[in-house]
Amino acid sequence: MRKRSLAAVLLALCTTMGVCACSNKEENIFTGETVEEPAWQANLDALSPAVYGNIEDLNLEPGTYISVIGKMSNSPYWRQVEKGVQQAADDINKRLGYTGEDEIKVLFNAPSDREDIDEQVNILDEEMARYPDVIAIASIDENASAVQFDLAIENGIAIVAFDSGNRYQGIQCTCMTDNAAAAGMGAQKLSAAIEESGEVALIVQDSVSANAREREEAFKKAIETDHPNVSVVETIYMDRLDELKRQAAAEELGVTAEELATWTEAAAGLESAGGDEGTENTDQETDISDSAKTRLEDIDSIAEGMSDEDVVSHYLQKHPDLAGCFGTNADAVMLGAAALESMEKTEDIVLMGFDAGADQIAALESGAIDGLVVQNPFGMGYATVVAAARTVLEIGNEAVVDTGYIWVDRDNMEDKAVQAMLYE
Repeated sequence: MRKRSLAAVLLALCTTMGVCACSNKEENIFTGETVEEPAWQANLDALSPAVYGNIEDLNLEPGTYISVIGKMSNSPYWRQVEKGVQQAADDINKRLGYTGEDEIKVLFNAPSDREDIDEQVNILDEEMARYPDVIAIASIDENASAVQFDLAIENGIAIVAFDSGNRYQGIQCTCMTDNAAAAGMGAQKLSAAIEESGEVALIVQDSVSANAREREEAFKKAIETDHPNVSVVETIYMDRLDELKRQAAAEELGVTAEELATWTEAAAGLESAGGDEGTENTDQETDISDSAKTRLEDIDSIAEGMSDEDVVSHYLQKHPDLAGCFGTNADAVMLGAAALESMEKTEDIVLMGFDAGADQIAALESGAIDGLVVQNPFGMGYATVVAAARTVLEIGNEAVVDTGYIWVDRDNMEDKAVQAMLYE
């Protein structure tokens, strides 16, 4: 009886396994149709760790709200970031089957034009008032929002960073380019192009962001350490161009830097005191002579008539033996291209830099730019949403997600792998 029962069980088990085997076999039959990879798959393949290109385990509750705040909206780079953000949101909602009010809400906001610290902080304040589950932010100024971050965390809103680092200690995860490695590659490529000897200038997008600082420091360190016959002789910060215009105008009128600083301080003191040049103030010196005041007005008039490329050209021309120039973002490298064109030095001075929008690629094709470090903004946007979702779900995050970069020049710009990473 027992043997008969056991035999029956074994027969049933074998039958079941046979059915399963047939079922699996049928599922794996090749039908002649192939699953086409999305055009942006290469952007996700560049992410490290790879899990940040995958949404399979992100079982978010219906209506979860992820707020993503960029540095600006009106540029090829940031449009690609936004596309990556939206693609991740679409993929999550599709996998979870969420529609209507159940959809995961992922909203991208950014200052409307050039990077504007005040506008970004205002956007942050507005988003905090909506109580999202998590805020992901690309800080324009790495020190600007500590008070808001404290308040957010007190209210249960986690903070994720992307594109640029932040000094705030409560950041859950940062998705960004390895700036040190990328800038180091730029230093190596530029040095090789000028045959490991000569003077180079650095144009930096600003003096306040972590990205700018890291790229500047890494570029200079690589030059100093690995290229002893190359020297960085000029560093121009784009958020100080107005100040540089005044200095250039003062030089044109024969006014020293010390005189300009003294007169500017005195004029500022006079204005804050609410008086005229003859007004006496016992608390601070506000006196400024009529001639000095007239010279300041002349300086300001000349400075207002200078374009950004005019002032960059002015400082580059201080170095007649300049062999190379490097820009730390798209705006910086295009400003360098405009300045070299105005100097008629495009063929004589090697220009390289970061990013690859349509303007940069056109300049690369024409020879105005000689090479570019190309980041992965689409992948960065996608990874940022994944990091934010993992934060909400409390399933763990890497401290830093490397979003990848590649080198592009005229020799490889038509390669399929390279084309997939270009911004427009």
